[in-house]
Amino acid sequence: MERIPILQMGKCLLVTIQVDLQDRVAMQLQEDLSSTVEKTGATGVLIDISALEIVDSFIGRMLASISGITSVLDATTVVVGMQPAVAITLVELGLSLEGVRTALNVERGMALLRLRDGEGSDDTNA
Repeated sequence: MERIPILQMGKCLLVTIQVDLQDRVAMQLQEDLSSTVEKTGATGVLIDISALEIVDSFIGRMLASISGITSVLDATTVVVGMQPAVAITLVELGLSLEGVRTALNVERGMALLRLRDGEGSDDTNA
């Protein structure tokens, strides 16, 4: 079965989704991420979805679920690179992605995660 790679960068995990996410692959990603956060003690998860042109309600709920799971494991999830069409679709589907932090790109997402860990100079998100 196809798997989405999870890269560790210091205290953070980076997931770049480069393929249209099939439901089975999304479920595997959720399992892989939760076990990797637990094993590594990661405090941040960055999910780059800039390559996704369409997202259905299942994938939207999966992103929210991943965020909830990582939060319980004391990690913050930030989704970056959301295409405008994807954002519009999620809103039209009635998915607000509660609890999911978003950022425009990887650089801004990593800055959010650094702030969470107190590495930034302006810790306003505490």
